[in-house]
Amino acid sequence: MNPSAPGTLDLDKLFAARLQAARARPYLATALFALHPVASRQVSTMAVDPHWRCYVSPAFVDRTPVEELAGVWVHEVSHLLRDHHGRSDRVARERGLSGPGERLRMNIAADLEINDDVFGDGLVRPEGAVEPRSLMLPEGQLLEDYLRQFRLGPRLQHLAWLDCGSGADGLERAWDLGPDGAHGLSAQERDAVRFRVAQGINGRPGSAPRGWRRWAEEAFQPPQPWRELLGAAVRSATSGPGVGEDYTYGRPARRSAGVPGAVLPSLRRRPPRVCVVIDTSASVSDAELGGALREVAAITRAVGGRRDLITVLSCDAAARFVAPLCRDEGIGLVGGGGTDLRTGFAKALRTRPRPDALVVLTDGRTPWPSTRPPCRTVVGLFPRQHTSRPGDDEDDPEYVPDSPPEWARVVVIGSPAPGAR
Repeated sequence: MNPSAPGTLDLDKLFAARLQAARARPYLATALFALHPVASRQVSTMAVDPHWRCYVSPAFVDRTPVEELAGVWVHEVSHLLRDHHGRSDRVARERGLSGPGERLRMNIAADLEINDDVFGDGLVRPEGAVEPRSLMLPEGQLLEDYLRQFRLGPRLQHLAWLDCGSGADGLERAWDLGPDGAHGLSAQERDAVRFRVAQGINGRPGSAPRGWRRWAEEAFQPPQPWRELLGAAVRSATSGPGVGEDYTYGRPARRSAGVPGAVLPSLRRRPPRVCVVIDTSASVSDAELGGALREVAAITRAVGGRRDLITVLSCDAAARFVAPLCRDEGIGLVGGGGTDLRTGFAKALRTRPRPDALVVLTDGRTPWPSTRPPCRTVVGLFPRQHTSRPGDDEDDPEYVPDSPPEWARVVVIGSPAPGAR
C-alpha cells in the first residue's frame, strides 16, 4: 500500500482497520459499514455525529497502527448504536447540566459504558482509552450511572483532550455537517441499522459481551409511547410537593433565631424512594414478567439512575419479599398463584424507609386497597380484553376485574395507542 500524501486521509489504511474491526466483531459489521468517514483537521482523533458520519484526523490515521484504529472504529460506532447523544441530551435536561465541562463529563461517562468490555478477543485497546477501573469505578454500568460517580478535577486533566463528537454527548461541533449535509443517514436508516445489529446479537447471543446483549434486548423492542408515559408518571409521582421531604437537626431552621433557647429543625429534600410491586400470579405470562423487568430498568432511569433507591416486591396472593435493586437480571420473581395485590401494598408500605412512590405492574385481575395509600401510586397495566359479563372468580373466563382506583395514575403497558389517566 502506497503511503498517502502528507495531510490527506489514508483511506486504504482506514478501511483496512474497519475490515479488521468487522472481523473481530462481526455482529457490528452492519453498523461499521454504515458509518461514513469524513476527513477533518479539526478533530484530534476520530469523532462521530448523530447522522452517522465519522470525522477523521488524517494525522491520527498516519501515526496509529491498524490494530488500534480497528478498536477506535468499534468505539465510535458504539456511541451511535447506544444513542449516547440522545441520552446525554435527556440527562442534561433532567439534571440541569450545561456547558462544555458537563458535556466532557458525559463523553467520559459514555466511554466508560463502552470500554469496560469492548476490547480484547482480537480487538486492541487504543492508546488513552479510559476504562472504569482507571477511575476506580465498577464495571457494567450505564452512562447515567457513571455520571453520578465522578466529577472533573486535577486527576482527570489528562482526559481534557477527549472529544468523540456530538454523537457521544449531543453537543453540536463546528465541524458537523448537520442533518442536511452529505452522506448522513435518515432516522429510518439509523433505526434499520440498529435493528440489524440487534438481530445479529440476539441470533448468536454467546458471541457478544453482556453489555451488548443487554443493549440488543432493549433495542429489539419496538418504540412504545406507553414507556414514555410510564416514565413521566413515575417522575411526576416522585417530584410532587412533600415527596422526599423530611426534617433534620443537622442544619437548624432559620426561624430558630426568633425562638431563643430552642433549636428548630429545617426541612430538607432527599432523593425519592420507589417500591415496585410486580404481579407474579398465574394470570401474568412469562413474557409479561420479562417486560416487567425491563420496566424496572426504565423506572430506575426515570428517577435518575439511583438503583439504591429502588426496591422490588413480587406478589400473587401473598407478598413474597422486598429486595433492593442491584440490576434487573438479578431480580427473583416468585409466585404463580391467585392474585391479591392488597398484601403487596401493605408490605411495601411497611418497608423502612417507607417509599415515596409505589409502582404496581399488573394485569389488574386483583382486589384493590379500599383506602388511598399515603404515597403516590402509579399502575402499569398489562392489557386484557374483557367482553363477557362480570363474574366473581378470577379463574372464571367471564371474570371482569375492577378498574384500578381513581387515586392511582394508570398507564396501559404495550397498547398500540398510549393510555393514561
